[in-house]
Parts: sequence; C-alpha cells; structure tokens
Amino acid sequence: MNSQYINSLPKTMSAIVCHGPLDYRLQEWDVPTLEPEEVLVRVKSVGICASDLKCYQGAPLFWGDKHRTGYCQTPVIPGHEFVGEVVGLGEGAAEKYGLALGDLAVSEQIVPCWKCRFCKRGQYWMCQDKHDVYGFRQATFGAMAEYMKFPIGALNYKVPTSIPVHHAAYIEPLACGIHAVERGEIQLDDVVVIAGVGPLGMGMVAAAKLKNPRLLICVDMSDDRLEIAKLCGADLTLNPSKVDVVDEVMKLTDGYGCDVYIEATGYPPAVEQGLRMIRKLGTFVEFSVMREPVTVDWTIIGDTKELTIHGSHLSPYCYPIAIRMLEQGLLPMDKIITHQLPLASFHRGMDMVASGKESLKVTLTP
Repeated sequence: MNSQYINSLPKTMSAIVCHGPLDYRLQEWDVPTLEPEEVLVRVKSVGICASDLKCYQGAPLFWGDKHRTGYCQTPVIPGHEFVGEVVGLGEGAAEKYGLALGDLAVSEQIVPCWKCRFCKRGQYWMCQDKHDVYGFRQATFGAMAEYMKFPIGALNYKVPTSIPVHHAAYIEPLACGIHAVERGEIQLDDVVVIAGVGPLGMGMVAAAKLKNPRLLICVDMSDDRLEIAKLCGADLTLNPSKVDVVDEVMKLTDGYGCDVYIEATGYPPAVEQGLRMIRKLGTFVEFSVMREPVTVDWTIIGDTKELTIHGSHLSPYCYPIAIRMLEQGLLPMDKIITHQLPLASFHRGMDMVASGKESLKVTLTP
C-alpha cells in the first residue's frame, strides 16, 4: 500500500526552534516528509515539561559541563508531551500501528534503535545507541510545531476521541508517573510518600492510589497543589514550609518511617528529606531530572538503613495504562491542565512553568 495523506499539506509550518539556552525562536520550518512506516500528525496539543524548562534555562544535563556531554542537539523543535491528528501514513504504517487518517495518536517519547543490548532485551527505554527522545535530538524533532513525524521504530498508539485533546497531551507525563510508581513496588500495607505534586507527581498519586497502600502522603510547598493531590487520591498532605514533614511521617509510622518514598520535586533537599524519612529496608524511587548534582550521606543508604534505591526513567509499557486511566476519568484533568496557550506564546508559557505560581500544566496549541 502506498503512502496516504488526508489532504494536500503545506510545504512549511510554524514551529518553535531551539538554537541554544534561552534562544528559542518561532519560525517557519519545512513540514516533515514521510518514509515507509512513518506517521505524520497535525499537532493538536503539546505540553511544556519541567525538563523542557531546564533545557531552556541551560541545565548541564542538556548542554554539558566538565562532567558530561550535553544531550540536546541544535537546531531542534522541542516538545515530547503531545497528541496529534493523523494526516499522513507512510507505506505499511496503517497496518503496523492500527492507525487511520483522522485518528488521534500519540507516540512514546523515545524512539529506540531496536538493535542495542537493551532494545533486544525489551528494555527499549534505556536504548544505548540512540536514545532519541522527541524534542531534544535532531533525529526526533518534537511537537512544538504545526506538524510532526513519528519516525520508523516509534511506539505509536491510537487515542480515543472521548479524551479531550488538551487532556490527551497529559498521556506522556501520566505514563512516566505510572512507571515511577511501579518502580516503588508498593505493597498493600505500605505508607507511601510522594514528594512533589507538580503535573508528574499528580499522575504518581493517581497511580499509587490504584495500588491501595495503607496511607498515601503527598509533600509539596504549594497548598493549592496539595488540594488537587487530594482529588487524585492522596490521604494526607504536608507542606514543609508549615510543618516538619519528617517528624510528621515518623509520628504516623510509630517512629519507623515511610515504606516507599518517591522523589518528584527536582530539588536536591527533597533527596535528603527522603533519606531521613524512609524506614530501614525501605524503597526510595528517584524520578527527577535535577538541574545540578546532588550530594547526600551515602552511609544512610548502606550501613544505616540498607535501602533499595530505584531510578525511574521514561514510561515503558505504560502508555496504554495512562490512556485507560484518562478514559476512566481517574484524574481531575480540568484542574491539572490549567492553561492552554497558542504556540506563539511559548515564552510566556515557559515563564509560567518557571514561576509555578499560577499554573500546573501549561499546554500549547499550534
């Protein structure tokens, strides 16, 4: 079967293009062309992630320093939280992905190589050879544009039309939250603490609630966000600016500490807080993309508490679960997606995410 297109498409499009830290420009860019098994979508909604903000601000993880080589390649179109309408299908793509022209679709944020040791073992989210995540690498331009391409090797899913498009852009962060919760290996009698209830943390709360822990506690500096966390399933919320959260958790657990601690703040002090708060033989999940290296007392991890430390990266095998959770209305999405801005308001959106005072999840509409 030959390539299919929903109608004649323009040659160029508006796009946000990253040229370097703080150098993001709205400009004209070529509409992607299709090869076999590739998918072209008209972007309906794209979220601004905390990692987008850190890249924008010049964090070493993305731009490099004396300790590492930067991950971001320029010029590149950012955006890895998105949903789009299928407007083009390369030869074989319809059959491979079960997609038709006019469908809503998402693609997992990483496009694996499928050839390295990890990909061959089904651990594709840790792809060694390419590790191409949409919006940071030149092989995988992102969604802050009118159109984007899902290249060969991508993991694509049809999105039910019952999910509003600005809610569907939340599939990616929700899937990441689900994976972090799975890494916590939560048991029915556990006391679970989730530190940081931004957009990703909200998804973790909803996913952790499905595990039925004995007590689900959320920690954040914003009372407004803590109120939304209750709607996601939190049993108890604590604000570190008002109470000693470590002391409170110790009181609630007869002095033992929480069983599982998930760090999703992106701030180094939350790591130390978790190490103090967690019980001996507890499970610590580190999710955040930190702007700078974190220094802690590793003796706590080893000799003092013998902790299980789990990292959490991306969202393997979690997109279908995230789609189902949104279909079932398990999150208060109208309170999570707080702002929808036009693509041209990209810089305003970044400022809103940076301040965190008036917004939770900011999305752009090309």
